[in-house]
Amino acid sequence: MVKLRLRDNEGINDAVKRFRKLVEHAGIKKEMRRREFYEKPSETRRRARRRAERRSRIQRMVGGGAPGGAAAPASKPDR
Repeated sequence: MVKLRLRDNEGINDAVKRFRKLVEHAGIKKEMRRREFYEKPSETRRRARRRAERRSRIQRMVGGGAPGGAAAPASKPDR
């Protein structure tokens, strides 16, 4: 829950601006958008999987490699 106490001699516009920042920082706006329509569990999993694939693709492009700076294990040579 976001609480906002008006400061002494604070204008309404400044208070609204602070309120918007607090709401954005708390993630309330994002949560409202997410709950606006029902999403099937399969769609949630699909979206999470696609997001993970996108993250891994970007990591490969950037050259991030394995987390923690460790090199990935070498693959076995083909015979």
